Amino acid sequence: MKLAISGKGGVGKTTIAAGLIKCFARHGYQVYAVDADPDTSLGMVLGLPEERLGTLKPIVDMRQLIAERTGGSGAFFSLNPGVDSLLQDYTIRNGNILFLKMGAIKPGGSTCYCRENAVLNAMVNSLILKRQEMVVLDMGAGIEHLTRGTARGVDLMLIVTEPTLVSVQTARVVQKLAAELGIEQIKFVGNKLRQSKDEEFILNHLPPGDVIGLIPFQTEILDQAAGFTREQSFTAAGIAELATRLLS
Repeated sequence: MKLAISGKGGVGKTTIAAGLIKCFARHGYQVYAVDADPDTSLGMVLGLPEERLGTLKPIVDMRQLIAERTGGSGAFFSLNPGVDSLLQDYTIRNGNILFLKMGAIKPGGSTCYCRENAVLNAMVNSLILKRQEMVVLDMGAGIEHLTRGTARGVDLMLIVTEPTLVSVQTARVVQKLAAELGIEQIKFVGNKLRQSKDEEFILNHLPPGDVIGLIPFQTEILDQAAGFTREQSFTAAGIAELATRLLS
């Protein structure tokens, strides 16, 4: 499965992405964890070494190298045998997790992320998965990645939302754009639910049949996201259950 996680900024996309990645890895899957957010925080939330993250080459730099090695510019991001050996400088392996990043935030006034998005889109589309392999993309906040078609080629779009009108409105826009890209499976996750009325809010403002997860607000999740308990697994209520539903 190729899974993209999207939503409004601050709703907990990266924390949920990291939790799912670790759950999938514990289930025996090899997981390509792709930080498609220029903010590049997924690696830190996964607990990867900061010094290694700082020297990791971004996905966009793979293009020329793989094209040169494979003798063409077609499906140059296939990670099948023979190409895996090229990725040492572009991935960090942690057990069953292979981490890749799109690239860091550009300086103010510099060019947009058009090239990065185009390369990421090519990688996702040409990626041929073997049995027991997953791709999880932690997308940038908002809708820009969808307007550029970055998420085209994923099997499932998971849209994270808080129980607020602004967050739900963004979730609906993301749903519409994802459908226009041809993504057939689009599901919602309600996050940071503090009381029963928050759950009711999510179910009243979104199609209940499309809500695949409801995750309560938990201080331990914030601690893990901040790196205070980076050696612990993401086992907080809701995330493991969500992973099980996605694998079923």
